[in-house]
Amino acid sequence: MVTFLRRDCARYSKFGNGRGKKAKWRKPTGRDNKMREKRKGYQAVVSIGFGTKTKVAPISIYNIVELEKATKDNVLILGKIGKRKQLEVVKKAKDLGLTFKNLNVESFLKKSKKEEIKK
Repeated sequence: MVTFLRRDCARYSKFGNGRGKKAKWRKPTGRDNKMREKRKGYQAVVSIGFGTKTKVAPISIYNIVELEKATKDNVLILGKIGKRKQLEVVKKAKDLGLTFKNLNVESFLKKSKKEEIKK
């Protein structure tokens, strides 16, 4: 993968040479800018074709019907839903053997059980 650095980042530390978040991409502008002209020997400029292909797109789950359509190959994300429906969806997911990317099923069920006992 190509890392895109701002023009003159090696010359000035304020442009992010080894500075983490400061190393942001800025489109090269200017009449005589060689990088903007995409000349040979200069840094790469962000353009179509440099993107990475995602293997599997994540699926947001908002109800049990959507959960039943999902397979084990899919990456699941639990959507913004209420606690009661969230609990139903998580229990069903555990029965089907599915996991969520943004939620640990076992700890969620254990935590909800403790809350239920307190009531």
